[in-house]
Amino acid sequence: MNCKDCLKDISDYLEGALSDSLRRELEAHLKTCRHCKVVFDTTRKTVELYCDGKLFPLPEDVRSRLHAALRRRWEEKQA
Repeated sequence: MNCKDCLKDISDYLEGALSDSLRRELEAHLKTCRHCKVVFDTTRKTVELYCDGKLFPLPEDVRSRLHAALRRRWEEKQA
C-alpha cells in the first residue's frame, strides 16, 4: 500500500468498512509511515470530537497552519 491509497482508505477504516486484507495492509503501512500516521491520528481525533456531539472549531489561523504543515510534510514525503 502506498500513501495515496492509505489516505484514500482512512475514512473507510475508521468506519470499519474495509475488508480484512485491506485493513491489515493499511495498518502495516501506518506502522512504517509517519506522515500517514499523523493524518490518521488527526482524522480519528476529529471524528471522535464530532461524534461526541461537541463542536470545537479551530481558529482560522490554527486551521491554516495545520493545513500548511500537513501539506509541507506531504510534499517532503513525495520528494
